[in-house]
Amino acid sequence: MNRRELLASMAAGTVAARGQSARRRNVIYILSDDHRYDAMGFMKAQPWLETPQMDRMAREGVHFRNAFVTTALCSPSRASVLTGVYAHKHKIVDNNTPIPAGTTFFPSHLQQAGYKTAFFGKWHMGAETDEPKPGFDQWVSFRGQGSYLPSPNGINVNGRNVPQKGHITDELTNYSLEWMRSLPKDQPYFMYLSHKAVHAQFEPAPRHKGRYKDAKFVYPPTMAATGEMAQHRPMWVRNQRNSWHGVDYPYHSTLDIGEYYKKYAETLMGVDDSIGQVLDELKRRGELDSTLVIYMGDNGFAFGEHGLIDKRTAYEESMRVPLLARCPELFEGGRTVPQIVANLDIMPTVLDVCGAPRPGGLDGGSWLPLAQGRQTEWRKELLYEYYWERNFPQTPTIHALRGDRYKFIRYQGIWDLDELYDLQEDPLESRNLILSEQHQPLIREMRTRLFEVLAQTGGMNIPLQPDRGGQQALRNPERSKAAEFPKELERKPAPFRHQ
Repeated sequence: MNRRELLASMAAGTVAARGQSARRRNVIYILSDDHRYDAMGFMKAQPWLETPQMDRMAREGVHFRNAFVTTALCSPSRASVLTGVYAHKHKIVDNNTPIPAGTTFFPSHLQQAGYKTAFFGKWHMGAETDEPKPGFDQWVSFRGQGSYLPSPNGINVNGRNVPQKGHITDELTNYSLEWMRSLPKDQPYFMYLSHKAVHAQFEPAPRHKGRYKDAKFVYPPTMAATGEMAQHRPMWVRNQRNSWHGVDYPYHSTLDIGEYYKKYAETLMGVDDSIGQVLDELKRRGELDSTLVIYMGDNGFAFGEHGLIDKRTAYEESMRVPLLARCPELFEGGRTVPQIVANLDIMPTVLDVCGAPRPGGLDGGSWLPLAQGRQTEWRKELLYEYYWERNFPQTPTIHALRGDRYKFIRYQGIWDLDELYDLQEDPLESRNLILSEQHQPLIREMRTRLFEVLAQTGGMNIPLQPDRGGQQALRNPERSKAAEFPKELERKPAPFRHQ
């Protein structure tokens, strides 16, 4: 089955569900920033972390355990959510690229279907402006990354700047609840609550500060620089260890990764509280079981894995995200979905659930049949892409193909090793199999397939952007030195023979 047939089949698979969902169902989409896939209490990655409301959503709804973003960077990921296509299609490939003229975000389709729409929170796409964007009847946002605590810039409410009164997570939640309370019961709505949290630099709400100060952080085994947990690690990854995004020089400081994670976890508690407040308001309105509530992260975040911090890479900690959905009228609770889903799928899923027409040319599909436990054709692989940024030059252009079992990662413009991981046998991605003789046929197959997907989706060009902003390109002279060239690529010269 080729890609076009697969997408057609995926679309057809949602038609049967429309009989249940075509009523003008309300949808709430809650997005957090930099929330990695396993930083939820029920995942038990750190035994002391608590997220009772996320745990509740998993218990009463569906947990998509293999959810990903197609670019682990704020702006490209958020643009893929709102357009349903890869970054090389919507063209917002970094955090500075302007939104191309004529771009349509899917809430515009909901407005045409009679919905009221609202956006609350971090936009951070295309420019530093906080002005209202098309597709939203209600708008509450801020410039760029905003501020956790009140700042002179304040908040933009429908084009008017107003003071920020408290911690940004609580502030955005309060605005969203006020808007919900203003809606008539018979008015269908779509609400997009986009939290700043848990973006660095982490700042918990005052009530959560110090909650985990005595907790013991479990450092990842792949934080090791060499040895069993770093087999055939590419040179650029070893070098990034001593950089802005590495454990030897994080943010060009002496930051401790374990203490940093604990502050991250405390900041996340406000997001968890927010989910609970939204669910409580739905119950008060009598809409708790009829409303589709989706919770997701815009990308992951590494805390020492492979010697790195932050995101951008194609490793699981970077591209894999939490995704939870709750709507008892549409699907029963307690289900775990194993299939690969992505930020590309949010747009077609929401449009299907709302009974709104879906435009052509999307790269995603509706995961509603998966949530309902029905048999349906679905993707077996997902393309990942990241394009080199001059601002953070330590990470190269990356293309990857993430399948159910294997992941192939290809680097552009560097003299180094590519990567292949068997995620079933090596979920921590500690053993790069790119030089394994027995895996060479698989590597050739995945490399070919990677370029087939790029060609089919119009992604065979590397975007070039003008230089903007500063550059984080320093190294710590007292920490790890530059990595040696991979020994696997070293070979003594053969005798020269004249032709």
